[in-house]
Amino acid sequence: MAASVCSMDTWDTITSRRQVRSFTSDSIPMEELERILEAGRRAPSARNGQRWDFVVVTDKDQMERLSQVWQGAGWTAGAAATIALVMPDAEESEALVDRFDLGQAAMQMMIAATEFGIASGQAACRDQALAQEVLGFPDGRQCLLLIAVGYAADRPLKPIQNPSRRQFDDVVHFGAW
Repeated sequence: MAASVCSMDTWDTITSRRQVRSFTSDSIPMEELERILEAGRRAPSARNGQRWDFVVVTDKDQMERLSQVWQGAGWTAGAAATIALVMPDAEESEALVDRFDLGQAAMQMMIAATEFGIASGQAACRDQALAQEVLGFPDGRQCLLLIAVGYAADRPLKPIQNPSRRQFDDVVHFGAW
């Protein structure tokens, strides 16, 4: 995997990342897609379990079918690629840890994508039978999340000056509530 020169510093990357649901038709260079996936692979996980698998879909017909796994995921079909995050079925206590780990892997992939100027958006996966049919993952596993990646169609990624977020002092409590 060839190393790429990244154009943003860490803070700009974090403050530029946003949920994107509309993409251009441009494809993502394979070396950048591989770096995004490598960021997910290197994410921390409980007891270094790394119980995730990532299924990358770039075929438009396959992405169209995959976008039907949840009523709110239709927009993912327009991305350059969709990364399906798959985990083993687990007991409730283990599932909680797995979901936390998967969230870390997802965020690392989305931050890595942003660093390359590649937009991302996440969607849930409800229809596990359809997901398994489209992706071919084995029994005993489930697709928990889709990450669509591509170039934003509406506006380029850049630091957001006034994010739609609760005020810092409403969220952060030093020492006690």
